[in-house]
Amino acid sequence: MRRVIILGSTGSIGVQALEVIAANRDSFEIVGLAAGSQREALEAQAREFGVEHLALGEIEAEQLVRTVEADVVLNGITGSVGLGPTLAALETGTTLALANKESLIVGGELVLALAAPGQIVPVDSEHSAIAQALRSGTTAEVRRLVLTASGGPFRGRSRHSLRHVTPAEALAHPTWDMGLVVTTNSSTLVNKGLEVIEAHYLFDVGYDDIDVTVHPQSIVHSMVEFVDGSTIAQCSPPDMRLPISLGLDWPNRVAGVGVSLDWTAASSWTFEPLDNEAFPAVELAKRVGREGRTFPAVFNAANEQAVHAFHAGTIGYLDILNTVEAVVDAHAPEEPVATLEGVLDAERWARAEADRLLAISR
Repeated sequence: MRRVIILGSTGSIGVQALEVIAANRDSFEIVGLAAGSQREALEAQAREFGVEHLALGEIEAEQLVRTVEADVVLNGITGSVGLGPTLAALETGTTLALANKESLIVGGELVLALAAPGQIVPVDSEHSAIAQALRSGTTAEVRRLVLTASGGPFRGRSRHSLRHVTPAEALAHPTWDMGLVVTTNSSTLVNKGLEVIEAHYLFDVGYDDIDVTVHPQSIVHSMVEFVDGSTIAQCSPPDMRLPISLGLDWPNRVAGVGVSLDWTAASSWTFEPLDNEAFPAVELAKRVGREGRTFPAVFNAANEQAVHAFHAGTIGYLDILNTVEAVVDAHAPEEPVATLEGVLDAERWARAEADRLLAISR
């Protein structure tokens, strides 16, 4: 019986994690739940699963992680506010099932310095796929990682044609049902850029050896290419409950958590090169990742500000990435390495600089 704390329990990842646990109550016990602001929904979940320890907001979530004994903490919080709970979970020695990619991207070396080998288990479908595929060979045998992208709702369109995209159109993802920020990031491909940085930190692979390919069917969740020319892919219908279940009980598989592919039916899987001219976010993310230090924190913070401004109707769709790039260009960190204080200061600066630029563009 694994004791589980779920952070972000009322969000998409949290709700699906509860579904996995509800179907496998003999394997998992929820000992703590945390949500951002939805108190009533949180309390309803606590009643359903008999959970005593609750938290509201990231500060209480961090305290929950430090005071409630658990075997695994699932961090499904959205945004860089998940960094504190991520650090807390690692400090306690608990297995961290990480869906909050922003905390790793923002925290970078700070997070890795606290993590014991194997302590972080990725929950993003792409990184879970890579973790599964990597079991087919040794670290020395890996040639490159290949992240797949659905292409989002605007696959095949030119950058010019995206000028008048509406918030509703940006949220119409063809495959996944996610929150506002993540879904918008998937449409701009910022999410894939963040995943490239995350893959670098999780698997210690250089940016030149991390590729992105567009796979609209979202069946192949990512691949690992080995030095002998072999490529191992993880394939399954798009359902986050599979990587969530692996995060909760890695490396064990939870029977019946997902639906298998139907190999008796005809189907076609296609792969396309990423259009970096229409969607420059991935190349910008690689540039940010190579710079290191506090650049990833600035990239993420500026994007969050721009996404919220877009959904508030104060800027256009293309202004999102234009703002992010301008903030990154203006960033000049003084410290040669990232510290927690430096990361937080860089985030505050990036949000203020983004807001300044966004005000000018209105």
